[in-house]
Amino acid sequence: MGRWKFQSDNNLIHLAVEGSVGGTTLGLHVSADTIEDGGRVLWVGEDMPDNQRFSQLFKHLSVIDSSRFHAMSMSGSFDKAIDAIISALDSLPSVKLVVLDDWCSSSGRIPANLISEVERLSKNISDKITLLLISKSSIDASGKKTGSAFARAEKAMSDIGFSIFVLTRPKDGPFRTIGWDDSNLDIKLTESGFLDS
Repeated sequence: MGRWKFQSDNNLIHLAVEGSVGGTTLGLHVSADTIEDGGRVLWVGEDMPDNQRFSQLFKHLSVIDSSRFHAMSMSGSFDKAIDAIISALDSLPSVKLVVLDDWCSSSGRIPANLISEVERLSKNISDKITLLLISKSSIDASGKKTGSAFARAEKAMSDIGFSIFVLTRPKDGPFRTIGWDDSNLDIKLTESGFLDS
């Protein structure tokens, strides 16, 4: 079992996460891989990642490498946060990944103004930068879809160019499933990140 590498043909990714199954951990895992590959990461969220979890996921990197992880707080209005991200991207060299963790409320409809701000951000970044949005998934109350969890605002996000990924826990234990399009991949959550299962 080797370290799992997140792969997407699209640099715009909306990751919907079921419950507390490791969305922030997945974001940190991808961040560590980006830094290991020589890139810089801009992490944006209302809460900063847990120090212990951060240490576990970054322990294979040097202190100098880890200094290419830049965290910003998303307090205040969302449009001002997007302005701050665009400004930071102008001043920070070699950013390869921008993560917006828990960028919208954890339930209910994602407001149209947030989606339009995310679209504005996506139009202001190079296609060499991956934009990873992490939010809580929802269930399908209509019963028309198969599966246990779905991305909210899936059509609206797809319409503005985002690929949709969903992270779920099929059963108790360390295994997770990441799904996109008509594909699924089983991965294993460990202390130091995700492994191919």
